[in-house]
This record gives sequence, structure tokens and C-alpha cells, in this order.
Amino acid sequence: MRHRVAGRKLSRPTGHRMAIYYNLSTELLKFGKITTTEAKAKEVRSITEKIITLGKVGSLNARRQALAMIKDKKVVHKVFSELATRYANRNGGYTRILKLGHRLGDGASMAQIELVE
Repeated sequence: MRHRVAGRKLSRPTGHRMAIYYNLSTELLKFGKITTTEAKAKEVRSITEKIITLGKVGSLNARRQALAMIKDKKVVHKVFSELATRYANRNGGYTRILKLGHRLGDGASMAQIELVE
């Protein structure tokens, strides 16, 4: 039984899986939208929303926590300066997932995840 077990394993070891999530979150925050599989998009959504919430807090500790997940300092600066002011009046729901259909190669369900304006 999977009671209270959250998250997806994606058939990868923990380090590889977390690296994928953090890299996809970095790209989403850098470019505003990315195309990936639906399962990865649903996992990246939670990490990205936590990072944006840290940006809204704006403290030094929050910045260090964001830097632990995102290695690109320019993206962290963007989160704490631009995105924090953009989402100042919004209580969550910073991302949107749009389903795109199935990938031709292996039939994986694809999705586009983007930041809400």
C-alpha cells in the first residue's frame, strides 16, 4: 500500500532524480516555460512553487535555501527580484501545466509547464 507516499521515482536513483528536478526547475525559472513529460512536469511544479515562495520571503536564509536547489546565481537573483514582485499578491499557483499529447518515439505523454503571468 502507498499510503502517504508522495512523489514519483521515475526509475532513477535519488541523486539523479533530484538533479533532473532541480535542472528542470532552473530552466523553467530562466525561460518561463519548458516542454517535458507529464510526470516530470508535475514533480517540477512543486519544487518551482517552493522556490518562488522562498523568493517572496526574501530573507538571506531563504536565498541560501534557494541556492541549495538552484545552482545558477542569475536565476536565483531573477526569482528574488522579478518573480517575487510579480507574484507578491498571489498565494500559490504560480505554474500552469498544459498537456500536449504523446511523444512519437515512445508514446510518453508530454506536457508544457509555464509560469503564470
